Amino acid sequence: MARRKIVAGNWKMNKTPSEAVALINELKPLVANDDVDVVFCVPAIDIIPAVEAAEGSNICIGAENMHFEESGAYTGEISPAMLTDAGVKYVVLGHSERREYFAETSESVNKKMLKAFEHGLIPIMCCGETLEQREQGVTMDFVRQQVKVGFLGLTAEQAQTAVIAYEPIWAIGTGEVATTEQAEEVCSGIRACIAEIYDEATAEAIRIQYGGSVSGESAPELFAQPDIDGGLVGGASLKPDFGKIVNCK
Repeated sequence: MARRKIVAGNWKMNKTPSEAVALINELKPLVANDDVDVVFCVPAIDIIPAVEAAEGSNICIGAENMHFEESGAYTGEISPAMLTDAGVKYVVLGHSERREYFAETSESVNKKMLKAFEHGLIPIMCCGETLEQREQGVTMDFVRQQVKVGFLGLTAEQAQTAVIAYEPIWAIGTGEVATTEQAEEVCSGIRACIAEIYDEATAEAIRIQYGGSVSGESAPELFAQPDIDGGLVGGASLKPDFGKIVNCK
Protein backbone atom coordinates (compact mmCIF):
# COMPACT_ATOMS: atom_id res chain seq x y z
CA MET A 1 0.00 0.00 0.00
CA ALA A 2 1.44 3.36 -1.02
CA ARG A 3 1.31 5.86 1.82
CA ARG A 4 0.15 9.37 0.98
CA LYS A 5 2.82 12.01 1.53
CA ILE A 6 2.15 14.60 4.24
CA VAL A 7 4.03 17.89 4.45
CA ALA A 8 3.22 20.03 7.47
CA GLY A 9 4.52 23.48 8.26
CA ASN A 10 5.12 24.22 11.94
CA TRP A 11 4.98 28.00 12.19
CA LYS A 12 6.01 28.05 15.88
CA MET A 13 5.59 31.52 17.47
CA ASN A 14 5.54 33.45 14.20
CA LYS A 15 3.00 35.55 12.29
CA THR A 16 0.21 37.75 13.60
CA PRO A 17 -3.32 36.95 12.41
CA SER A 18 -3.13 39.45 9.53
CA GLU A 19 0.35 38.22 8.57
CA ALA A 20 -0.93 34.63 8.65
CA VAL A 21 -3.68 35.46 6.15
CA ALA A 22 -1.19 37.21 3.86
CA LEU A 23 1.22 34.25 4.00
CA ILE A 24 -1.51 31.69 3.27
CA ASN A 25 -2.67 33.73 0.29
CA GLU A 26 0.92 33.91 -0.96
CA LEU A 27 1.55 30.18 -0.50
CA LYS A 28 -1.82 28.85 -1.73
CA PRO A 29 -0.86 28.64 -5.43
CA LEU A 30 2.64 27.36 -4.57
CA VAL A 31 1.41 24.39 -2.50
CA ALA A 32 -1.53 23.39 -4.73
CA ASN A 33 -0.97 19.65 -5.03
CA ASP A 34 -3.80 17.18 -4.57
CA ASP A 35 -1.39 14.24 -4.26
CA VAL A 36 0.02 15.51 -0.95
CA ASP A 37 -1.64 16.32 2.39
CA VAL A 38 -0.59 19.92 3.10
CA VAL A 39 -0.97 21.17 6.67
CA PHE A 40 -0.17 24.55 8.21
CA CYS A 41 0.19 24.26 11.99
CA VAL A 42 -0.26 27.81 13.20
CA PRO A 43 -0.28 29.71 16.53
CA ALA A 44 -3.60 29.47 18.34
CA ILE A 45 -4.53 33.09 17.73
CA ASP A 46 -4.07 32.58 13.97
CA ILE A 47 -6.25 29.46 13.68
CA ILE A 48 -9.62 31.01 12.82
CA PRO A 49 -8.33 33.54 10.24
CA ALA A 50 -6.07 30.81 8.82
CA VAL A 51 -9.00 28.39 8.40
CA GLU A 52 -10.97 31.13 6.62
CA ALA A 53 -8.01 32.04 4.38
CA ALA A 54 -7.37 28.38 3.45
CA GLU A 55 -11.02 27.67 2.58
CA GLY A 56 -11.44 26.21 -0.89
CA SER A 57 -7.74 25.27 -1.12
CA ASN A 58 -5.94 21.99 -0.45
CA ILE A 59 -4.48 23.37 2.80
CA CYS A 60 -5.59 21.93 6.15
CA ILE A 61 -5.00 23.94 9.30
CA GLY A 62 -3.40 22.33 12.35
CA ALA A 63 -2.69 23.50 15.88
CA GLU A 64 0.71 23.49 17.59
CA ASN A 65 -0.50 22.14 20.94
CA MET A 66 -3.60 21.10 22.88
CA HIS A 67 -4.57 20.31 26.47
CA PHE A 68 -5.70 16.80 27.46
CA GLU A 69 -8.72 17.95 29.50
CA GLU A 70 -12.10 18.81 27.98
CA SER A 71 -12.43 22.15 29.80
CA GLY A 72 -11.76 23.70 33.19
CA ALA A 73 -9.40 25.86 35.20
CA TYR A 74 -6.39 25.67 32.88
CA THR A 75 -5.60 29.31 32.19
CA GLY A 76 -3.99 29.83 28.81
CA GLU A 77 -4.68 26.30 27.52
CA ILE A 78 -6.77 25.23 24.54
CA SER A 79 -9.12 22.25 24.51
CA PRO A 80 -9.64 19.75 21.68
CA ALA A 81 -13.27 20.84 21.27
CA MET A 82 -12.12 24.43 20.75
CA LEU A 83 -9.80 23.24 17.98
CA THR A 84 -12.35 21.09 16.16
CA ASP A 85 -15.00 23.81 16.40
CA ALA A 86 -12.53 26.25 14.81
CA GLY A 87 -11.97 23.87 11.88
CA VAL A 88 -8.66 22.30 12.90
CA LYS A 89 -7.85 18.82 11.55
CA TYR A 90 -4.33 18.13 12.88
CA VAL A 91 -2.45 18.89 16.08
CA VAL A 92 1.30 18.77 16.78
CA LEU A 93 1.96 17.00 20.09
CA GLY A 94 5.19 16.66 22.04
CA HIS A 95 7.39 18.93 19.95
CA SER A 96 10.90 19.00 21.43
CA GLU A 97 10.51 22.72 22.18
CA ARG A 98 7.42 21.94 24.28
CA ARG A 99 9.27 19.15 26.04
CA GLU A 100 12.35 21.30 26.66
CA TYR A 101 10.83 24.70 27.54
CA PHE A 102 7.43 23.73 28.95
CA ALA A 103 8.23 20.51 30.82
CA GLU A 104 6.08 18.24 28.66
CA THR A 105 6.68 14.55 29.21
CA SER A 106 5.92 11.47 27.13
CA GLU A 107 3.19 10.70 29.69
CA SER A 108 1.43 14.04 29.13
CA VAL A 109 1.86 13.62 25.37
CA ASN A 110 0.17 10.22 25.67
CA LYS A 111 -2.83 11.81 27.43
CA LYS A 112 -3.05 14.34 24.60
CA MET A 113 -2.81 11.59 21.96
CA LEU A 114 -5.75 9.72 23.51
CA LYS A 115 -7.79 12.93 23.79
CA ALA A 116 -7.04 13.98 20.20
CA PHE A 117 -8.53 10.72 18.89
CA GLU A 118 -11.62 11.16 21.08
CA HIS A 119 -12.26 14.36 19.14
CA GLY A 120 -11.34 13.15 15.66
CA LEU A 121 -8.11 15.15 15.49
CA ILE A 122 -5.06 13.65 13.77
CA PRO A 123 -2.03 13.95 16.04
CA ILE A 124 1.45 14.62 14.66
CA MET A 125 3.52 13.20 17.50
CA CYS A 126 7.12 14.39 17.62
CA CYS A 127 10.09 12.40 18.81
CA GLY A 128 13.84 12.81 18.54
CA GLU A 129 17.17 12.76 20.30
CA THR A 130 19.68 15.38 21.44
CA LEU A 131 23.20 15.56 20.01
CA GLU A 132 24.51 14.14 23.30
CA GLN A 133 22.17 11.13 23.05
CA ARG A 134 23.23 10.50 19.44
CA GLU A 135 26.90 10.63 20.44
CA GLN A 136 26.20 8.20 23.31
CA GLY A 137 24.65 5.74 20.84
CA VAL A 138 21.22 5.71 22.52
CA THR A 139 19.20 7.39 19.74
CA MET A 140 16.99 4.39 18.99
CA ASP A 141 16.48 3.47 22.66
CA PHE A 142 15.32 7.02 23.43
CA VAL A 143 13.09 7.41 20.37
CA ARG A 144 11.51 3.97 20.89
CA GLN A 145 10.65 4.93 24.46
CA GLN A 146 9.01 8.17 23.29
CA VAL A 147 6.97 6.23 20.72
CA LYS A 148 5.98 3.40 23.08
CA VAL A 149 4.83 5.75 25.85
CA GLY A 150 3.18 8.17 23.42
CA PHE A 151 1.08 5.41 21.81
CA LEU A 152 0.11 3.66 25.06
CA GLY A 153 -3.57 2.71 25.00
CA LEU A 154 -4.15 3.63 21.35
CA THR A 155 -5.84 1.01 19.19
CA ALA A 156 -4.19 -0.23 15.99
CA GLU A 157 -6.89 1.58 14.02
CA GLN A 158 -6.06 4.87 15.75
CA ALA A 159 -2.33 4.33 15.34
CA GLN A 160 -2.73 3.79 11.60
CA THR A 161 -4.15 7.30 11.16
CA ALA A 162 -1.63 9.03 13.45
CA VAL A 163 1.49 10.76 12.13
CA ILE A 164 4.91 10.50 13.76
CA ALA A 165 7.46 13.25 13.16
CA TYR A 166 11.07 12.25 13.75
CA GLU A 167 13.01 15.41 14.53
CA PRO A 168 16.59 15.08 15.74
CA ILE A 169 16.78 17.98 18.21
CA TRP A 170 20.27 18.87 17.03
CA ALA A 171 18.90 19.55 13.54
CA ILE A 172 15.96 21.82 14.44
CA GLY A 173 16.56 25.39 13.33
CA THR A 174 20.31 24.85 13.22
CA GLY A 175 20.73 24.43 9.48
CA GLU A 176 22.12 20.96 10.29
CA VAL A 177 20.19 18.25 8.49
CA ALA A 178 20.49 14.60 9.41
CA THR A 179 22.02 12.71 6.52
CA THR A 180 19.51 10.84 4.42
CA GLU A 181 20.91 7.59 5.86
CA GLN A 182 20.55 8.82 9.47
CA ALA A 183 16.97 9.99 8.88
CA GLU A 184 15.92 6.78 7.11
CA GLU A 185 17.58 4.60 9.73
CA VAL A 186 15.59 6.14 12.59
CA CYS A 187 12.31 6.35 10.64
CA SER A 188 12.73 2.68 9.73
CA GLY A 189 13.37 1.91 13.41
CA ILE A 190 10.21 3.79 14.39
CA ARG A 191 8.19 1.75 11.88
CA ALA A 192 9.67 -1.46 13.33
CA CYS A 193 8.71 -0.25 16.82
CA ILE A 194 5.09 0.30 15.69
CA ALA A 195 5.11 -3.22 14.20
CA GLU A 196 6.21 -4.57 17.60
CA ILE A 197 3.48 -2.68 19.46
CA TYR A 198 0.75 -3.53 16.93
CA ASP A 199 1.40 -5.48 13.72
CA GLU A 200 2.92 -5.16 10.26
CA ALA A 201 -0.26 -3.74 8.73
CA THR A 202 -0.30 -0.87 11.24
CA ALA A 203 3.39 -0.23 10.70
CA GLU A 204 2.86 -0.15 6.93
CA ALA A 205 -0.06 2.30 7.24
CA ILE A 206 1.36 4.86 9.69
CA ARG A 207 3.00 7.92 8.18
CA ILE A 208 6.39 9.01 9.48
CA GLN A 209 7.77 12.46 8.72
CA TYR A 210 11.30 13.79 9.00
CA GLY A 211 11.78 17.25 10.48
CA GLY A 212 14.83 19.38 11.14
CA SER A 213 16.03 22.10 8.74
CA VAL A 214 14.14 20.60 5.77
CA SER A 215 14.54 22.72 2.63
CA GLY A 216 13.63 22.61 -1.03
CA GLU A 217 17.12 21.24 -1.65
CA SER A 218 17.14 18.46 0.97
CA ALA A 219 13.50 17.36 0.65
CA PRO A 220 13.60 15.30 -2.59
CA GLU A 221 16.27 12.88 -1.34
CA LEU A 222 14.75 12.62 2.14
CA PHE A 223 11.19 12.03 0.88
CA ALA A 224 12.41 9.38 -1.59
CA GLN A 225 13.38 7.08 1.31
CA PRO A 226 11.09 4.07 1.85
CA ASP A 227 10.21 4.98 5.44
CA ILE A 228 9.97 8.79 5.16
CA ASP A 229 6.49 9.96 4.19
CA GLY A 230 7.01 13.72 4.12
CA GLY A 231 8.23 16.39 6.48
CA LEU A 232 7.42 18.57 9.46
CA VAL A 233 8.94 21.82 8.28
CA GLY A 234 9.90 24.76 10.49
CA GLY A 235 11.54 27.89 9.08
CA ALA A 236 11.03 26.99 5.42
CA SER A 237 7.25 26.75 5.94
CA LEU A 238 7.15 30.55 6.30
CA LYS A 239 8.69 31.12 2.85
CA PRO A 240 7.92 30.37 -0.81
CA ASP A 241 10.47 27.52 -0.50
CA PHE A 242 7.64 25.57 1.19
CA GLY A 243 6.06 25.15 -2.26
CA LYS A 244 9.22 23.42 -3.52
CA ILE A 245 9.11 21.03 -0.53
CA VAL A 246 5.45 20.16 -1.09
CA ASN A 247 5.93 19.58 -4.82
CA CYS A 248 9.32 17.87 -4.73
CA LYS A 249 9.66 14.71 -6.77
